Amino acid sequence: MFHIVLYEPEIPPNTGNIMRLCANTGFHLHLVGKLGFELEHRKLRRAGLDYREWADVSRYADWREFLDSSPATRIFLFTTRADRIYSDCRYRPGDALVFGPETRGLPQSLLDQYGSDHCLRIPMQAGSRSLNLSNTVAIAAYEAWRQVGFEG
Repeated sequence: MFHIVLYEPEIPPNTGNIMRLCANTGFHLHLVGKLGFELEHRKLRRAGLDYREWADVSRYADWREFLDSSPATRIFLFTTRADRIYSDCRYRPGDALVFGPETRGLPQSLLDQYGSDHCLRIPMQAGSRSLNLSNTVAIAAYEAWRQVGFEG
């Protein structure tokens, strides 16, 4: 199946919502780097309801540990700074969809490491800054899953 990667997430309810999304889609959730909250935070538990026990969640100290341990076959990074639109990508099971922290997005060094072919954006109105993280993950996840016929 697919992998959702949250790089240094900061807001517990967003991660809880994404955990719930992963439990309902069968996607594997990867939490990478410093978190802006404890995994037992009450707002994370509240947003995730009882789905956390059904979600496949892995935790990594940093990006290198994720790369060394992850079964992901390809990596796509979501950023407002990309030219390529998320729906123009042809996803395959095993792909990792990577999302950055809510207040600053993915570091430029990480985007540069993968290049423009692996950087994707979700269109917005001109002048808009960003979408909510859990909404962005849901949009991307369901497009990837739709492309493979909702298998799994």
